[in-house]
Amino acid sequence: MRAMILNAPGSPLQAADLPIPTPKAKQVLIRVHTCGVCRTDLHVVDGELTEPKLPLILGHQIVGTVVSHGGGVHGAFPVGTRVGVPWLGYTCNHCRYCQSGRENLCDYAQFTGYQLDGGYAEYTIADERFCFPIPAGYPDLQAAPLLCAGLIGYRSLMMTGEAKRIGLYGFGAAAHIVIQTARYQGRQSFAFTRPGDMQGQQFARDLGAVWAGSSVEAPPELLDAAIIFAPVGALVPAALKAVAKGGVVVCAGIHMSNIPSFAYELLWGERMLRSVANLTRREGEEFLALAPKVPIQTQVKAFPLAAANEALEALRNGKIQGAAVLVVDQSLLP
Repeated sequence: MRAMILNAPGSPLQAADLPIPTPKAKQVLIRVHTCGVCRTDLHVVDGELTEPKLPLILGHQIVGTVVSHGGGVHGAFPVGTRVGVPWLGYTCNHCRYCQSGRENLCDYAQFTGYQLDGGYAEYTIADERFCFPIPAGYPDLQAAPLLCAGLIGYRSLMMTGEAKRIGLYGFGAAAHIVIQTARYQGRQSFAFTRPGDMQGQQFARDLGAVWAGSSVEAPPELLDAAIIFAPVGALVPAALKAVAKGGVVVCAGIHMSNIPSFAYELLWGERMLRSVANLTRREGEEFLALAPKVPIQTQVKAFPLAAANEALEALRNGKIQGAAVLVVDQSLLP
């Protein structure tokens, strides 16, 4: 099978021909159709996430078809079922986090495209317990971003409670999905982009933002909550300054540059600063059931599998409006 391999952090992915993997018990072999490209992939490539399996096949927003089951046992997904594979690929089910409904914090968790090979390949294997059925009506290209940008965005939005006015710092793949969910729920969104990104700001307005500006601007009114998707620590004090008393700032990324010191005054007034880590399967099921009701429409830029490095660089440089998706099944290419 064709695959794009990371051999060492800081190096470009290399094309390789590998044997098709063999699923074990409770695993499924999946023929990959598409795989979303995530900023987390960049953090792995750049060595900012320091515990990857090497060599590694990246990719944790996988859409594909079940080809076979480990040991020939038919599980939850019959052969031919279209499934999605997210970031969370395994949990122990016995640590204190798993036992308290917080499997996203499992001490022994393994993650797709990090400790487990992912979807930058023609085939992948996954624990069927951590796969999701893809909602009908979503083509493979449009479904891929739902599996991380959508899921983490949904968890982040839930962390804001009943907030009505929400700031979205970094208007990329996750934010362009979250804003649709927030609007469906009757909330108002305020979008913050890189300075000078007028196209991104207009994109946010087109999706329903009541205001859009740069991350160095103050919103026209105080916010009830803010979600920071951009991996920029300097946005934390800016977001705290933008939220009203009792508001919450949610850091939604898996990695962020150092947060600068800030005056306690910004936090005082019962403001809250918290992070989001991974996802739970229950929230994944909730979000994928909600997506068709909104309905969430993902905007994607497609790249062939061989152009994975190009897709990563486009994401790094802010050249993607919406989400980048690798097309692994060549029949899906125009």
